[in-house]
Amino acid sequence: MRKLKNNELNRLQLEDFKMQKKSPIVVILDDIRSAHNVGSIFRTSDAFLIDKIYLCGITPQPPHKEIRKTALGASKSVEWQHLTDIEDCINQVKEEGYSVFCVEQVENSISLDDFITKENEKVALIFGNEVKGVQQKAVDLCQGAIEIEQHGTKHSFNISVSAGIAIWSIFQKMK
Repeated sequence: MRKLKNNELNRLQLEDFKMQKKSPIVVILDDIRSAHNVGSIFRTSDAFLIDKIYLCGITPQPPHKEIRKTALGASKSVEWQHLTDIEDCINQVKEEGYSVFCVEQVENSISLDDFITKENEKVALIFGNEVKGVQQKAVDLCQGAIEIEQHGTKHSFNISVSAGIAIWSIFQKMK
């Protein structure tokens, strides 16, 4: 077994990436504090051809040195938009035909394992603040909540880890 070199990975060039058909998934970041987390989510979104990232409230925006550090250029490949108000963002994506789900621990949440999209469904995933999670006013506007099952002593994952798990799982189910 031999580790592949970067030039053997057949990765898309930036212009080719922008012309690729994207996954019918958008990511909404609700008051994320850490630019490192934002950069990591950009990188994950690039890997799974996420259509767009919405940066809401206090969430840091490119260009930002800490986003650049973890995104490794993905903030140039993944389309993004900043909106001050999370409610405006949710209403906008709903008007664009997305079903909106928060990734949060709430009553009657759907386990990520059990979450299934309908054929041709476009999905918006909201990820919340590192301490407070997704705001209740945003939860109230969602069609449902997806929960990532956990079995240890802690009650949460890092936001970038949650995004990676949820995006990968839903991307795989949509393929």
